[in-house]
Amino acid sequence: MKRKRNRKKKSPKIENITQGILKILKSEPNTPFNYKQIAAKFGVNDASSRNQIIKKLAQLAAKKQIEEVDRGKFKIIPNINTYTGILDITSKGSGYVIVKDLDDDIFIPSNNLNKGLHGDEVEVYVYRRKRRGKSEGEVTRIITRKREEFVGVIEIQKNYAFVNMQDPKMYTDVFVPKNKIGEAENGDKVLVKLEDWPEKADSPFGKIVSVLGKPGEHDTEIHSILAQYGLPYEFPAEVEEYANTLDTSIQESEIKKRRDMRKTLTFTIDPKDAKDFDDALSFEVLENGNYEIGIHIADVSHYLQPGTILDDEAYERATSVYLVDRVVPMLPEVLSNNACSLRPNEEKYTFSAVFELNHKAEIVDQWFGRTVTYSDARFAYEEAQHIIETKENTIPAEISLTGKEYKADPKVAEATLKLDELAKIMRAKRMGEGAISFDKVEVKFNLNQDNEPVGVFFKTSKDANKLIEEFMLLANKKVAEFIGKQNPKKTFIYRVHDEPNDEKLAALQNIIGRFGYKLDLRDRKTTTKSLNGLLKDVQGKKEQNLVDTLAIRSMSKAEYTTHNIGHYGLAFDYYSHFTSPIRRYPDVMAHRLLQHYLDKGKSVVEEEYEEKCNHSSSMENLAASAERDSIKFMQIKFMKDHENENFIGVISGVTEWGIYVEILSNKCEGMVRLKDIADDHYVFDQDEYAVIGQTNKKTYQLGDEVVVRVKNADLVKRHLDFTLLGSREEME
Repeated sequence: MKRKRNRKKKSPKIENITQGILKILKSEPNTPFNYKQIAAKFGVNDASSRNQIIKKLAQLAAKKQIEEVDRGKFKIIPNINTYTGILDITSKGSGYVIVKDLDDDIFIPSNNLNKGLHGDEVEVYVYRRKRRGKSEGEVTRIITRKREEFVGVIEIQKNYAFVNMQDPKMYTDVFVPKNKIGEAENGDKVLVKLEDWPEKADSPFGKIVSVLGKPGEHDTEIHSILAQYGLPYEFPAEVEEYANTLDTSIQESEIKKRRDMRKTLTFTIDPKDAKDFDDALSFEVLENGNYEIGIHIADVSHYLQPGTILDDEAYERATSVYLVDRVVPMLPEVLSNNACSLRPNEEKYTFSAVFELNHKAEIVDQWFGRTVTYSDARFAYEEAQHIIETKENTIPAEISLTGKEYKADPKVAEATLKLDELAKIMRAKRMGEGAISFDKVEVKFNLNQDNEPVGVFFKTSKDANKLIEEFMLLANKKVAEFIGKQNPKKTFIYRVHDEPNDEKLAALQNIIGRFGYKLDLRDRKTTTKSLNGLLKDVQGKKEQNLVDTLAIRSMSKAEYTTHNIGHYGLAFDYYSHFTSPIRRYPDVMAHRLLQHYLDKGKSVVEEEYEEKCNHSSSMENLAASAERDSIKFMQIKFMKDHENENFIGVISGVTEWGIYVEILSNKCEGMVRLKDIADDHYVFDQDEYAVIGQTNKKTYQLGDEVVVRVKNADLVKRHLDFTLLGSREEME
């Protein structure tokens, strides 16, 4: 009888050995490793595993992915299949790395995120090149964290706590040791700061930096929105103190350095509830019959001096944030509402663009520089609109700022009419040159004394709004042109808007075709003409908000940069932001640079200002997200008080998990989940932008009108769920 030989049990194959070795070498790119050190990092010490590592090291060296720098010692070869980019996490937990010079993003499976979080700048190694799908990779290093503070709800256990995240892109909770819980109580909404993420820990470790309040309460949720985007809601005491010590009086010595325009008729037109007025118009008829029109902007840069804590704070904020119930200003109140606000019957330091226009609204002459002005009157848009529509200067009580009927200064009323006439000529010319007219309806709320939404109304742009817009555009355009055309070239801050993406336009064409509209995409001129035609045709229709939103999404995003490529949406070759320095830091920089060049200064360092542009664009995006979230919160709050009512809505989006419905009467958008539609099993049809019942073949398609009722209004998660009652036709 033969004896069985004892066979040694084979060691298991090391999983993901390639990625593992590369990760080890990448983690310390300047340190050479031998096979024993790598085996120790893998946590293996048997002969089979070591042989696998030796073999794989030889293969990677042959492929020139690593190099043998000394006998048996290996280092990573940099830049082979390695890129740097921004990590974008999806709500499903996987991610994409957006690399500047690559056409396509790199897909990162959730198990290869390696502690990278949404918005982080990361190094990524591409281990699978695309054939049909996207390239696939692994995060190998976190270069800089986008954020270290996150909003969530704390769950306290006996000796520790976890903070469960509110942001769907934050895929992990945060572990908080007992001694770092602070004043937080179980169930509070908190701001937690990441402090460490140990190698083998599933969750990062953090500490509570502030308690925002009880979930669902009004102030808690508004402060949560700001905290979620890292936006402050108050100024540091030392910044307030510094601002309050500024001399804001008008000095004779300073007036002598400026063009004195105090005797020129000057006035402001702003929203009824505006607290800061950073722009005014002056008007004078010249002896030759032309018009001298001044666009006067608060001279914020006079008070905001570089290198001060006030300027540092304004730069960090970069923009004011306009939430539904409050403004988080870029500048302390002593400046934003007082010294820099062009209030009626007050002298102010201003920075001005002054134009001589003929009756065809053509520019005959222009002048830029520092001025001192005196505002003779303040109009609300409604008051100026009344003058434009009636050609009369008697302002009725119901639209008057004072609540009483009064007669406006005839000279101011006359100037308003002439400015409106010139603005309409300029607007028509701009549209003829290919500008796109986005007059999107804005949702506004009537709030009671407790900031509770008691009503919804829509704000549309009328002639008075367009009058101001046209002259602000003129100043922004001409300032940018004045600098941009100088030789030698001067560094400046531009507001640019790239041409739309062809794929997005084709997708827009696809969707609007459902409503019977068509775009002509042959060239730039036909595209803009048909886009304007579309935006005009949908006005007042049920699908207006949907089409407006989709059209805006098909456009590129406007941004700040020192590299001028023009502004597609406005059809301008040169454009900047110059007219709102109280609420936008790029305008402050534009003022400083313009004065520097007027004083014959040399061109400033482009790289330094490009970095400032990037920061300003980034902060603008955060502020816009916060503003959207505050509107969504108020809409949900409003709908919570109308839970037993039926609403007519239009289907504004269709996905595999549900349909989005926008209510016609208040523009609130919520979701009907497919699993909640009781009469059939519905399946998503991507090509038809529809969901179709498998038995009854009933179809709910993008743009259809339906009747819904509120199922759940969750103020904490900011989710609005509807119950679908049927199509509008069925319910009538």
